[in-house]
Amino acid sequence: MSEVAENQPLTKFKKESICLIIPPSAFLLDERVFMSLGILRLASVLERAGHHVEVMDLSGVTNYLDVTTHYANTCPTKIFGLTATTPQLPSAVKISQAISRVNPFAKTILGGPHISLVAAAYKREQSKNITHGRAHISFEALKKDFSVLVAGDGEGAIFTAMDKNAPYYIDADDPKSNLFLTNKKLDQLPFPARHLVDVNSYEYYIDNVRALSIIAQLGCPYECGFCGGRYSPFLRRIRMRTSANIIEELREMHTSFNINGFMFYDDELNVNPKMVELMYGISNLQENLGVDFKLRGFIKSQLFTDEQAKAMYQAGFRWILVGFESGSPRILKNINKKATREENTRCMDIARRHGLKVKALMSLGHPGESESTARDTENWLLEVKPDDFDITLITTYAGTPYYDDAVADPSKENLWIYTYNNDRLYSYEVNYSETPKYYKGDPDGGYKSYVYTDYLSPEELVILRDEIERNVRSKLNIPFPKARKGLRFEHSMGQGENIPSSILRTVTRQSL
Repeated sequence: MSEVAENQPLTKFKKESICLIIPPSAFLLDERVFMSLGILRLASVLERAGHHVEVMDLSGVTNYLDVTTHYANTCPTKIFGLTATTPQLPSAVKISQAISRVNPFAKTILGGPHISLVAAAYKREQSKNITHGRAHISFEALKKDFSVLVAGDGEGAIFTAMDKNAPYYIDADDPKSNLFLTNKKLDQLPFPARHLVDVNSYEYYIDNVRALSIIAQLGCPYECGFCGGRYSPFLRRIRMRTSANIIEELREMHTSFNINGFMFYDDELNVNPKMVELMYGISNLQENLGVDFKLRGFIKSQLFTDEQAKAMYQAGFRWILVGFESGSPRILKNINKKATREENTRCMDIARRHGLKVKALMSLGHPGESESTARDTENWLLEVKPDDFDITLITTYAGTPYYDDAVADPSKENLWIYTYNNDRLYSYEVNYSETPKYYKGDPDGGYKSYVYTDYLSPEELVILRDEIERNVRSKLNIPFPKARKGLRFEHSMGQGENIPSSILRTVTRQSL
């Protein structure tokens, strides 16, 4: 496998045109909330190296295959890079197939979380001498639908992937590879190329202040059984930018887009030992600019302190999001959360003392889940009274212990069993290339569970989830989330230059 050597100037590569594609996410209530920053950072790296980059942002576009076909028919670009989370994969596969129908010689490159998770599971199977496991099956399916697969950090790997002699698989999820981002490399990257998408079509507000998202650090070191990437260094290892670099990106976003709200989309801000320093730096930035920011982000409950909360409020944080997951001590132990119910309650108390609102992120369907443990979750929410909450049904992704450590049920086809503390989780095989509905259900048709436990069937899990959400929202007077009007768009072909959209600027054509 060829790689971009650490000391090679990127300008040595032939200048190419490339179209980067953000697939739709039809499983979301509103697709135009947070833009896809990973692929936009890739775009900025390519632009810095002198390549011509276009971004086809298909978020919220109902007739996205028509748009894709139109673009492939009318534009000379022959290289396409797609990012995809697991729920986005069905759309990404259809987009790649549509491009190939128009131009069989086009190169389609898949990167992003899904292929990284599958590749990590694939390598894990290899280490166990498993040659026909389900990760192998998923990996081979992706090889059929895309020209090149990139696992892990794409900022260096994209140059290898664009080469005409690129291998079908590039492993940038190996810390020994010079394609793997280090703290130093991450700090040297250009900021995401937000100018290549229609920023104004994304709407997110923090206390009525319009906000954009930012990623200040990469990775999460914890080992929750349900969480993707626990066996992937790309998602597991923390890579941190300096406080000065993060603050400079905030300054640029404020100056370029007149934005005073910022959503930090890191896994947990307070795993950064210099988080308090960062908060005071953000406070100083606002003083220098003469503005007040409104901020929101994720924190780890058992690491949360009064010092952190005070600094966050001073910096402009008004909301924090916390993955408490469950109110049941049994489930917290079974998911390897490393936080107790008491620590979670303490986190809520700290936040409230310092004026921070809390959105509690909860989930059902873990090993050992029963009506009793589910009611523990309901009762805990009613006890601590979060300002908002989200409760989902668990899904077994490739790259999670729930998936990677499960064993096939010899008595039933396409059924897998994960065991922890003698509690079992049963999961049906899901074809991730065809259906996204396992992720937070179907906005139009409700939830569907692909897991069950010794105590609750899939149908019972759905009923319990819906009932708990209704009860808690009613008793705490928390309204159900509503999508914006017009969150879905349909393009009419033929307007504008080659690709339509005076409204969304589906493809930004900066230099044609």
